[in-house]
Amino acid sequence: MKRISIGSWAYAIGPYEKDPVPWSTVIRKLKELNFDGVELGGFGIHPNPETHPEKSQRAELVAELKEVGIALSGFVPNLWGEKLINTDDPEPYIAAFTQGAEFASDLGVAGIRVDCVQPPTIFDEVDEDTARQRVVSTWQRCCDIAADKGCFVTWEFEPGFAFNKPSQVSRIVDEVNKANFGLEFDTCHGEMVAKGARQPGTPEILEGGCLELAQMLRGKINHIHLIDSDGTLNEHETSAHPPFGDGYLDFDAIIPELVKNDTGHDWWTIDLCFWPDAWTLTERCKKALDEYNVKYG
Repeated sequence: MKRISIGSWAYAIGPYEKDPVPWSTVIRKLKELNFDGVELGGFGIHPNPETHPEKSQRAELVAELKEVGIALSGFVPNLWGEKLINTDDPEPYIAAFTQGAEFASDLGVAGIRVDCVQPPTIFDEVDEDTARQRVVSTWQRCCDIAADKGCFVTWEFEPGFAFNKPSQVSRIVDEVNKANFGLEFDTCHGEMVAKGARQPGTPEILEGGCLELAQMLRGKINHIHLIDSDGTLNEHETSAHPPFGDGYLDFDAIIPELVKNDTGHDWWTIDLCFWPDAWTLTERCKKALDEYNVKYG
């Protein structure tokens, strides 16, 4: 059986940005719903390197999680204010990543998420080869930093960011070529990337959708996010994340494919990012994933 977590960002950004659910409330409610853990988004009011700058504060956070009985399945550093593609100076991005990696290490978190930060329209400013070289070289350095702390790096590819074509995703993993680097496969993003959403130039469409993309990327996936897709993008121009049952994904086909990847850990994470009323829908999503866990976990 897999351990089940959910991304805390669902309660801190988007519809919850002006009225986020407090961290203490989040972890205690998740425990009531029999979650094993939470995936920590390091922005807003939830714990991050700025809210917990001292090691003593981080130790207190670890103690609180232990008291509640909730673990951390991963950490998302706040890199969205940095530039990655349209600059030849990666140092600010790497500094922000390093800060996040130190925080994750202090909390005992193994997985650190990254993305390309900038939208696919960035190729209007920077040619693809230059952009890819910048991404690859920066992430190689990030992987080395993470490895020194016993952590792995996972790239969440999606329509809203650059390099959102299947072949680009596969190529970048190969070029980073680090043992602690892989893909965070979000089933909703997987569906929309396979459908060619927001891809500049000629789109790459996989008729088999999310399942075909998962098959194509088998062996390169080191973290899994599970949520439905209705084939749409949201107002933030990335994949909508409808709760299980509000989309059309065939999880009885997709999950057995995803579990063929040796991620190196036993977490499955629910992602309700930007979904209205995510807080009240959490229990329903947990029950739905529990059923898949019984069958395939």
